[in-house]
Amino acid sequence: MSATGLLYPHILYGEVVVYQRDQQHQHQHQCLVSSSSGRYVFLSSLKSSSGCGNASFGQRIRRRNFRVEATWPDLSRPSVIEMESIDDSEQLDQILLHAQQNSQPIIIDWMAAWCRKCIYLKPKLEKLAAEYDTKIKFYYVDVNKVPQTLVKRGNISKMPTIQLWKDGEMKAEVIGGHKAWLVIEEVREMILKFL
Repeated sequence: MSATGLLYPHILYGEVVVYQRDQQHQHQHQCLVSSSSGRYVFLSSLKSSSGCGNASFGQRIRRRNFRVEATWPDLSRPSVIEMESIDDSEQLDQILLHAQQNSQPIIIDWMAAWCRKCIYLKPKLEKLAAEYDTKIKFYYVDVNKVPQTLVKRGNISKMPTIQLWKDGEMKAEVIGGHKAWLVIEEVREMILKFL
């Protein structure tokens, strides 16, 4: 596996043969790829007004070698991890205790169902959670569905607010009122400071 989490690329070698057909001063070029199995695969068709004389269809006019590389994602790792909800202060205490025992920080996304930016940001945070799968757990709190004591404990005034908690206390936060990709970059920087 490569450093980017992708499998090594697969490489296909072959030969491209270009055929030409003359039709009222327009030439249609077809590229066929000969694979190792002997099959031909149609790659592209290109029309041009300049040509190579009066060639009949099927006449070979050009031959080239090519190399194609393809990569496939590492399917053994998840690409998205759904964030778990925190519903009350007791649950938050249990999560913080467990994280402290494992010497791991946690991320809490304080959001609301009516907040459009919160809804848009959540799937992006779930993708980020997959990047830090074994290092950090991601949670969310819907501030309209939990007791206000929990919201006060987070000292939340704006949404979305993404906080990093470590050793039982809040260490850093990002208030996400701007573009989602910028918020994700700020959250990533915040995570790297505490890993």
